Amino acid sequence: MDIMLYVILLVGILCSAHVSGCDRNCADKPVFTPSRLVVKYGDPVAANCSVCENCLDLFGLETPLGEQNQNGTTISWKAPKMIEWDLAPSCYYTKNNSDDQCCSTLPITVYQPPDNVLIRFDGHTGPMFEGRYYALLCEVQKVAPIKNLIVTFYKGQTALDKQPNDGTDKKPVTKISIFDIIPSEEDDGAQYWCEAKLELGPEGPQPPPVVISQKITSSVHYKPRLQGSPHFQITIKAGSPLLLNCSAWGNPSPSYSWTLPSGSPHSSSSNVLTIDSVASADGGLYTCSVSNSRGTINVEFNVTVEEINIILIIGIVVVFVAVVAVGGLFYWRYQTNGKICSRLLP
Repeated sequence: MDIMLYVILLVGILCSAHVSGCDRNCADKPVFTPSRLVVKYGDPVAANCSVCENCLDLFGLETPLGEQNQNGTTISWKAPKMIEWDLAPSCYYTKNNSDDQCCSTLPITVYQPPDNVLIRFDGHTGPMFEGRYYALLCEVQKVAPIKNLIVTFYKGQTALDKQPNDGTDKKPVTKISIFDIIPSEEDDGAQYWCEAKLELGPEGPQPPPVVISQKITSSVHYKPRLQGSPHFQITIKAGSPLLLNCSAWGNPSPSYSWTLPSGSPHSSSSNVLTIDSVASADGGLYTCSVSNSRGTINVEFNVTVEEINIILIIGIVVVFVAVVAVGGLFYWRYQTNGKICSRLLP
């Protein structure tokens, strides 16, 4: 047993010497095919290493994983499952008439798509308030390698921010990315989500592995806004109907209250105030207050009531009566003269 252990240790020391003592800038260095590997953790992996015809002295491949098969100047290497996160096989040979070694290393990127991607607001639940800062968190769980991860935040189908990552971790890690938003009225009902993509280069899978989060629908509370352009200066004739409209929208839905020119509140809680027939006493300043939990806006209507000119109306009536009377008189005389003439004629 002691002799066997010694042999194993000696082989390990020799293998380490191959790797550490190699010249990686030498001419005719070993060639890997393919020159770079991108492998999903747990998938099979294979590559070949070739050297020149005169480079067969102490020709070998160092890797702790899989099996090798040498055929002339080529060593074929394969493993049924990639179970190493940081693996760099080294192919080498000893230069003629020297102890120097020439070697090449096969770059391998071992990746794992995220187990899950989650999005949430940092420390906040429920509705948001317009104009305040909020942080969106995108949590990408168990992804590798972290340097190839790109996180993109979305609102609907619009990309808001794309965040690359750096780091040296080759084993799966959980990454949390942050994006700040200032919601407005237009964001009420918007859906936020995030995407985790592994950009692994041309040797990697195409299209790149992508995992998306669930969608969260935002509720944004904002103060009322008026609909349309109300007429604030109103002139109306006495006896006419008066309609004042201060329709608005907001979140939460606004409530309405009215104050009359006398300064007293009106019983109406509608967005529309109606008076069937206005009188001079109805003239003055009407105030509509539109309120919700985010604020209040006041809309003022200045109403002028024009009185009907009684003297002018009486004059018009007198003239009308006189015209009717004169017309009747001429008609009577015409009828009377006609009857007299009819009697005198044979």
